[in-house]
This record gives sequence, C-alpha cells and structure tokens, in this order.
Amino acid sequence: MPLQPDSASDVIGVAAADAALHEQASALAQDLGLPWVETTAAAYSAGLQAVLWLGAEGVSLQAVSRRGHAPGPITVDFGGATMRHRRRGGQNELLGKAVGVGKKSALAVLDATAGLGRDSFVLADLGCSVTLAEREPVVLALLADGLERARRADDSWLNAVLGRMRLHRGEAATVPAVAFAGLDVIYLDPMFPERDKSAAVKKDMALFQALFADHNTTGDAVALFAWALQQDVARVVVKRPVRAVSLAGRQPSHAIVGKAVRYDVYVLRSLGPA
Repeated sequence: MPLQPDSASDVIGVAAADAALHEQASALAQDLGLPWVETTAAAYSAGLQAVLWLGAEGVSLQAVSRRGHAPGPITVDFGGATMRHRRRGGQNELLGKAVGVGKKSALAVLDATAGLGRDSFVLADLGCSVTLAEREPVVLALLADGLERARRADDSWLNAVLGRMRLHRGEAATVPAVAFAGLDVIYLDPMFPERDKSAAVKKDMALFQALFADHNTTGDAVALFAWALQQDVARVVVKRPVRAVSLAGRQPSHAIVGKAVRYDVYVLRSLGPA
C-alpha cells in the first residue's frame, strides 16, 4: 500500500501513471527512501511539493499543486527536440573551447556536478569521453532513466554520443581511480550559483532550488573546487553566471564569456597536441 511521509522534511514522493507501474514505483520509493503515493492529489494532501512520476515516457519530476496548475514535468530526454536544438547553439562552442576540445584527441572529462546531464551530453557530442558524477538521489534517478531510454533508442547519432558517456552514482571524489587514468579535465557547474535577483530562473532550476537548496551549498561547491584543483588533470573548468565573482575568489587563468554564462578556466598543465 502507499507509504506516507515520515516527517515534515519529506517533500518528494513517488507516483505512477497506472496500476501496472505501481510495483516499480514502490520499489523506486523504497530505494530512495521516499513516500509512495497513488496520485498527485494524494501527494498534495500529504503535504508533498513534488513527485517522481513513472509513466510510459519514463521518469519525470512533477511539482504538486492543488488545482493541477504546476509547471510542466522535468525529464531527461537526450533525444528530444530541446537537446537536438541545443547542439546547434553557440554556447556549445564556448563550452568546447573552455574544456579544450581540439587541443587533444579523445579528450577525457569528469563532469563532477552532472545534474540533468545536458552539458555532459554536449561534451560527448563534441567527441569527449565523459564521466558523469551525480550525488543527489532524485536527480540521479532522472539522469539514469534518461540515459537508459536514450540507449534503447534506434538512433545511430544518439547511440554514438551515449557510447562516450559513463554514469557514476555518487560524489565525484568517489569515482574509481581507474577513471582518473588519462583524465584531462574536471568540469564543475554548481547547481545553485549566486545570481542577479532580477534574472529569470528556468523552471527546472526553480524547482530544484525549492527542493534541493539545503542539500547543495556554496560551501559544497568551494570544497569540490578545492578537491578538483588537487587532482592530476590539465585543467578545471567552472561554469558561472556571467557577472558572478569567481568561485572561492580564485581568479582563473582565463575565461570564455558568453551572453548569460562564462566558463572560468584554471590551467594546471598543457593538454598536449591534438
């Protein structure tokens, strides 16, 4: 039977689109330590803010509201129109330049804050071998589902990109040592960077801020940054809002600046010839 929240700190539940998925939803809820509810109405009554929704299209994160007017669900869809459009965007060139695409063949990158995997996917599409590290269990469930659905797709381009992506479930510091052999770049995108209060927040970031802000602090980002700089890599790249101060106050070797974001590049050694 559906579980109920154990405490007021429970803000996310798991629900399924139909009875055929109840067993899978219950197992996921148990795995994540989250309550299982039968409907979004039940989730609202239980005081939840969001549900991980299992449906025919995979796993999504849906905000809960009394009248059903919550923003559309957040899902990871690497083969969808949004990602296909993004691969043609100018920001990809900036990200590629920041990590050093073209300076060395078969560039190996650790995305230490993978999130929904969008930047990792772009880097893999640019030819990089990417290890994605994600520690937040709910975000990890979305990311793992998106990767699995993409791997099952009958799409040669998508399959080729996914072949260059490997998921690590947990902190970047717990990535097996073998993955660091030949690693060139560590990439960081702090989930909740400081921002101009007048700037609009995308729906996924707004929901993430509401749900996970207490789990991801500036201190976490600074500690991860300090760890990254101690690793045997050629460079560390940090994604920042374009007007934000540098992370931990440490000035980069150089920065690649776009309209909304910039990439602070900390060069530790040469990447070597392509």
